[in-house]
Amino acid sequence: MSMKCLINGPIVLKDRVAEDMMIIFDDTIREIVPADATRTDVTYIDAAGKWIAPGLIDVHSHGCVGEDATTSDAEGIRRMCRSVATDGVTSWLPTLMTYPLESLGRSFDLIRGLKKESVYDKAVWGGAEILGVNMEGPFISTAKKGAHLEEYIIPPDKDFVMAYTDIIRLITLAPELEGAMDLIRELTSSTETRVAVGHTAIGYEEALEAFDAGATEVTHLFNAMNGIHHRNPGLVGAALTRKDAYCELIADTFHINKGLFQLVADCKKDHLVLITDSMRAAGLPDGSYDLGGQMVQKEGIRCLLPNGTIAGSVLRLNQAVHNLYTYTDLSLPEAICCASLHPARAIGVDRRKGSIEPGKDADLILIDEDMNIYRTITGGETIYEN
Repeated sequence: MSMKCLINGPIVLKDRVAEDMMIIFDDTIREIVPADATRTDVTYIDAAGKWIAPGLIDVHSHGCVGEDATTSDAEGIRRMCRSVATDGVTSWLPTLMTYPLESLGRSFDLIRGLKKESVYDKAVWGGAEILGVNMEGPFISTAKKGAHLEEYIIPPDKDFVMAYTDIIRLITLAPELEGAMDLIRELTSSTETRVAVGHTAIGYEEALEAFDAGATEVTHLFNAMNGIHHRNPGLVGAALTRKDAYCELIADTFHINKGLFQLVADCKKDHLVLITDSMRAAGLPDGSYDLGGQMVQKEGIRCLLPNGTIAGSVLRLNQAVHNLYTYTDLSLPEAICCASLHPARAIGVDRRKGSIEPGKDADLILIDEDMNIYRTITGGETIYEN
């Protein structure tokens, strides 16, 4: 791959904004050097004053543009990868719903192959890189099932999960289920799979036990769990006060009132992870759409089952960053870290993803202060340009 150079835009580093610098890269970031350095061995890309930021990482997205990670075929998954790239997402975890294990196994096998394809030739792939799978269900609480079909919810099947730890990067478990705590310990001690606590009715003490056992993340904070109470802080209280717990936040202003964004940001700091939790209706007009075998009505940013239960979102990750930036005192670079470096750390890929540093993958985006995406570069290849 020939060497390229991004120039003429402020660079969003993990701890500051660098002015008058340029990025030299091929498939990885080679150097960050003064903008007046003379280079004859590169092809220049003019940022034209746009911010140069790290590519966004969505660790929790079920689907978009009519496709669903659990049920779509290979071309449907590819279509999702191309679609999320228009939102500045350079890598992501296709997220599966509660389905029979046989169906989930087929999805794992399919996405395993596509993951290799997404890494092999970025230019041909033309979309966001697949980092693995997020397995949300079926090992969840029926009391906090949300939009998951109760008939498919089962206790944890350790043998099934352990057979797919090469592709499962993140899994949601309800710790109160029989065998869940043992599975948390085994996964986190012997595999690279990270465990999130979610869709659960556990209280504060039980949540702390789950974190002590090895769980490191909370699935879509506030949603599908008991609310906080001053005498029983619950999972929400444990998540907000436990410094090492990453918290997913659906910052669409519907799942979470925007008035809480600042509180969560203050509590979680570098452990706040923006997600979309998007479903197949994302990027499509209002109407009825399937999610996990149930019909969901999309009206604007609201996605509801017939009984009024919230069912996924139509949020795009660049919009989540914009919302967090708008309704908190975070700087734009700090808000961007919540959708880049923080999720990379949460799933253990920060050695090569999540920030603009020499040696890391050349996953870069050009944006304005409203988080509009002008170019998306994955592994040094432009996969979207506006």
